[in-house]
Amino acid sequence: MYVGALTLDILLGDVHSLKQKRSVVRPIIAEVQRRFPGVAVAETGNQDLHRRAEIGIAVVSASAANCGEVLEGCERLVAYRPDIELLSAKRRLYNEDED
Repeated sequence: MYVGALTLDILLGDVHSLKQKRSVVRPIIAEVQRRFPGVAVAETGNQDLHRRAEIGIAVVSASAANCGEVLEGCERLVAYRPDIELLSAKRRLYNEDED
């Protein structure tokens, strides 16, 4: 069993309040869930900043290759949105042999 984790640091475009931030971040999370129904996705950081967001994505799979493919697809989906800028993406793969 493999668990893949992806952390996306996002700079939001023309956003001036936390309410506007939610109106940008929620559709991103919903689109990832819709396109990749087997992943868990949530806003995981920078919740008090109105122009930055951190989105965490996790997937469980029987193979490391499948974890990597799913996380790559999620990253591309978010990165190609014109209303945001992806500042960084950090991936981590865990397997059952690790402590």
